[in-house]
Amino acid sequence: MSSPSVHRVSECFIKPLYPVQKSNQICYLAPQDIAMLSVHYIQKGLLFNNPSPSSQDQQGFMIQNLLEKLKHSLSLTLNHFYPLSGRLVTQKTQDPPSYVVFVDCSSKSPGAGFIHATLDMTISDIVSPIYVPLIVQSLFDHHKALNHDGHTMPLLSIQVTQLLDGVFIGCSMNHCIGDGTSYWNFFNTWSKIFQDPNVPISHQPIHNRWFPENCDPLINLPFTHHDEFISRFEAPNLKERIFQFTAESIAKLKAKANKEFNTNKISSFQSLSALVWRSLTRARRVPHDEVTSCKLSTNNRSRLEPPVAEEYFGNLIHLVIAKTTARELLDHDLGWAAWKVHLAVANHNDSVVQQFMKDWVQSPFVYQPGKFTDPYTVLMGSSPRFNMYGNEFGMGKAVAVQSGYANKFDGKVTSYPGHEGGGSIDLELCLFPHTMSALESDEEFMNAVSVFNPIS
Repeated sequence: MSSPSVHRVSECFIKPLYPVQKSNQICYLAPQDIAMLSVHYIQKGLLFNNPSPSSQDQQGFMIQNLLEKLKHSLSLTLNHFYPLSGRLVTQKTQDPPSYVVFVDCSSKSPGAGFIHATLDMTISDIVSPIYVPLIVQSLFDHHKALNHDGHTMPLLSIQVTQLLDGVFIGCSMNHCIGDGTSYWNFFNTWSKIFQDPNVPISHQPIHNRWFPENCDPLINLPFTHHDEFISRFEAPNLKERIFQFTAESIAKLKAKANKEFNTNKISSFQSLSALVWRSLTRARRVPHDEVTSCKLSTNNRSRLEPPVAEEYFGNLIHLVIAKTTARELLDHDLGWAAWKVHLAVANHNDSVVQQFMKDWVQSPFVYQPGKFTDPYTVLMGSSPRFNMYGNEFGMGKAVAVQSGYANKFDGKVTSYPGHEGGGSIDLELCLFPHTMSALESDEEFMNAVSVFNPIS
C-alpha cells in the first residue's frame, strides 16, 4: 500500500486589496537582504484541530468558509506587507556595468500564492511519531526553492492543507524580503485581521530599508550572471526530532550555569544552547583538538545605535559565534560553555554590525548554505520569543509548529516557544541518524528533556 500524499485541490494568486501606491512599487534591497539570494525561503506553519463536527458535510462547509476568509484577510494584510505580493527583478547594464536586484511591487506581479490541498492523514500521524515525518515537507509550497527563484515564483506562498481531523497552514516567505522577526510580524498581523478586518494594526511594518552609512540603495553587485553566486544545496539524509524543555527544566539549567560560573548574567537560552552544544559535541565524538562552534542567529535591530524598531520589515540578523576545542568544551562544565555563548552575544554590538556592513559594501557577497556549517557546528535558528501560538485563525490555539525542508543541515537547531507556554521551549534538531541515536543516549541532555505529547 502506498503512503498518503498531498493532493492539490486548487491554486490561485492573492493581491493586495488596494493597488500599491506608485511611490512604493519599487523596493530596493539592503545588504543583508541581498546576501540571502542563495538561501532557501523561510518555511514555518501551524497545525490546528478542526473546530467543527467531523461529519463530511459540515467539515466541507467549514473548510470553504475558512479558505475564503483566509484569502480575504490575506488580501487585506498584503496592503500593509505589499513587498510580499511582488517579484524579484534583476536589472543589468553593460555601459556602465551594473547588476542590481530589487522587488517590483507593481500591478504587473500576479501576487502571493494561495494553495488548497488535502492529505488523508490525522494530526496524530503528524505529531505522534518520535521523528518528524517526511510528509511534513509537502505541507509547504516552494520545496527546495532558493530566494533567487523569487524572480519567477511568488515571494509569499500559503498552503492550506486539510487533514482528516485538522488543518495545516504552511507559509513560505522569501528570505530576501524579511527575517524571522518580519515573518512572524506578518503572520501575527494576518491572524489579527482574520479575526477582525477592521482591527488597528498595532505593529505596522516599516518598509524603509536600513542601509549602512554611505551605501547607495542601488547596490551594484560584482556579478554578470546569477550562476556566479547561486548554488543549490541538497540536505543529506537527516533525522528531525522535536525535544521539549519545560520552564522548570530551563530554570534549573540557567541556575546551574550561573552557579557554576559564579555569575548571574547567563540567560535561559544561552544555558540551553550550551547544553545542546556540549551534548552534540559528545554525540558526534568530535576529536579533542578539533574546534567546535555554537552559532546563534541574532536580531540586530536592538543592537544598532540608534536602535531600529522591531517592526522593521527586512533582514537585520547576524550569526554570533562561540568557539573552542572539543577538549576544552567537554573538560569544563555547563557554566563555562554558557559563559562562552554569553560573551559571544554580549560582544555583538553596534560597532561589530557596522563594521560587517562596511566590509560587505566594499566587497559584496551572497551566503552559500553549504558553507554555513561544518561537521562540528551547532546553529541555533529562529527564536522562542516569536509569537507563534498567538495565531489562531478562528480555530483556537495551534497543536504544533512545524517547519519545511528549507535551510536544514546536520547540526541545525530551530527553536520555538513551548506549546505549554510559561517560558517552555521546543527545539527541533536536525542530525545525521547515528548522531541522533547517540544524543538520545546522552544522559545530561535527556535528563533536561520532558515527555512531549502535544495532542493529549
